[in-house]
Amino acid sequence: MLGDILLPDVILEHSGTYFHSKLERASSAILANATYFGNAQWAQEYLDYCHRDSHFKSRWLAAGGDWTGKVVIDLGCGPGNIFATLGGKPKLLVGVDVAPGSLELAAKLGYTAVLADAANTPFRSSVADIVAINASLHHCEDMGAVLREGARLVKPHGLLITDHDPQLTAWDYKGVAKLMWNARLWVYRAARYGFHKTGSQQSWGLRTEVHHQPGDGVTKEFFRATLEPLGFDVRVYPHNHQIGAEALSGVVGAAKWKYRLGNMLSGRRPSAPTSALSLMCVARRRGDSSSAAG
Repeated sequence: MLGDILLPDVILEHSGTYFHSKLERASSAILANATYFGNAQWAQEYLDYCHRDSHFKSRWLAAGGDWTGKVVIDLGCGPGNIFATLGGKPKLLVGVDVAPGSLELAAKLGYTAVLADAANTPFRSSVADIVAINASLHHCEDMGAVLREGARLVKPHGLLITDHDPQLTAWDYKGVAKLMWNARLWVYRAARYGFHKTGSQQSWGLRTEVHHQPGDGVTKEFFRATLEPLGFDVRVYPHNHQIGAEALSGVVGAAKWKYRLGNMLSGRRPSAPTSALSLMCVARRRGDSSSAAG
């Protein structure tokens, strides 16, 4: 099945549980992600605890429906969190990542796992019913390049869905809020918060967060300017993390108190859509479009 969607003359090496495509350039972002998400323990923690709740499942099913019978390409799949949460029986489920440790876990879940650069995949154009990019764009050096590559892979009438990338306007902390943001790392380490249990884990995790800094992140304009010229109808939904399918009806949901405080201290109304932590982009390729084929 994988051979049916490969570019002409592409031959992938088989490395145990995953296939290996040549990386043209191992950027600092790629190396950081390969190290952090390639660590077996850290990858397992990520699989167990991130993007596994009922809100996430409800939101993604509302955006893309059941994956059963579809060709799905998951760019930046990590250890396979989306499929582990959604389930279904895809016709072909391909996971792309740069971290061998994560790809091994994804393969166990049912992914056809491929080590490749998400901005330069070895697949033909217009092959996927759904291209999923969850919590991955902000880990990439060039977010636009990855988004365009995902668009290239989508069939006419197919979907490109992204989620869990930080909304620039919500994370653009000012003054005291920015000082608190900068101090959070010491607090996390002292409290052994989340995955920041060691200095090494924290350090590598932060290196992967290329576009998750105050004043950086994604915007509605970014998605529309990138995808609409490629023949997509684009819908963007701001949301906080504890909200499900209602996000697609314009419900933002409430953020935790620390994020509300950060926005208030930055002079923003915490309940405003521009203060929502993440953006979900649901883009459908028009049937008469050939511009996304590349």
